[in-house]
Amino acid sequence: MENFTEILGATRQATPLVHFITNYVTVNDCANITLAAGGSPIMADDAREAGQIAGLCSALVLNIGTLSERTVRAMLLAGQTANLLGRPVILDPVGAGASDFRNDTALRLLREVRCAVIKGNNAEISFLAGGLAAARGVDAGPENLVTEENLAESARRAQQLAALTGAVIVISGPIDIVADSREAWAVRNGHPLMARITGTGCMSAAVTGAFLGANPYAPLQACVCAMAGMGVCGELAHEKLLAVGGGNGTYRMLLLDAMSRLDEATLNARARVDGFRLSPHSSPCCNAAFFHTAALQSKN
Repeated sequence: MENFTEILGATRQATPLVHFITNYVTVNDCANITLAAGGSPIMADDAREAGQIAGLCSALVLNIGTLSERTVRAMLLAGQTANLLGRPVILDPVGAGASDFRNDTALRLLREVRCAVIKGNNAEISFLAGGLAAARGVDAGPENLVTEENLAESARRAQQLAALTGAVIVISGPIDIVADSREAWAVRNGHPLMARITGTGCMSAAVTGAFLGANPYAPLQACVCAMAGMGVCGELAHEKLLAVGGGNGTYRMLLLDAMSRLDEATLNARARVDGFRLSPHSSPCCNAAFFHTAALQSKN
């Protein structure tokens, strides 16, 4: 994971075009954070063009937050086209576990589209991994948040789902987890105010799409960089908020500003990342062992 922050510089240099089929609540936030991260967004959710647009882009982000039969068809067409052309697909299974329609759609997408990344909160990932999740709307309830106490268990669940799907699994929360089938990383950046505005999870998926679109051969590193970058920007935005005053609306603006100004040196200095690796003889669902604390420190 050395020099994973180079992902950010590569993204700003490449300006990857990212195709979104996402929810109408946060679509503007996703577009703007993609631009701030160094990518270029395009939103195309009609089946008549979704496949063609996917073929033009460096990455595809699918978000099931506001589903309809129309958008499900577009997601399948875009995802299958992206697979044929070798473009990475990021799935954000928003609200999985909350309704039959969402559940069926999330599982169908996993069956019919090969995803490079699956990003959700702990309740959503637990549902996809086959566990019971008390989904509460699109948010994870307090009992489903990743904490120090359940960190190892959550990492094992992420690695199990990674082994089943071949995707990098990202669990967002107070502690973010990024895992493939062999190792996992805990990202401890961020600020509680990020949970007080709509869309920070969707924005994290958008940044992941931009970073992965520019760095398709480094999916684990791109995801760690995206989650650490969003968390660092959440911290920077809060520090600025203390100086200028304001509330949730100002914080949203400052978060976007922080991403647009984020550089590799700042990210490297402030990122707080710990790693886990499976022992050679363990299965993906057990015995994740702590192996490394990255030399990336942050001001408290």
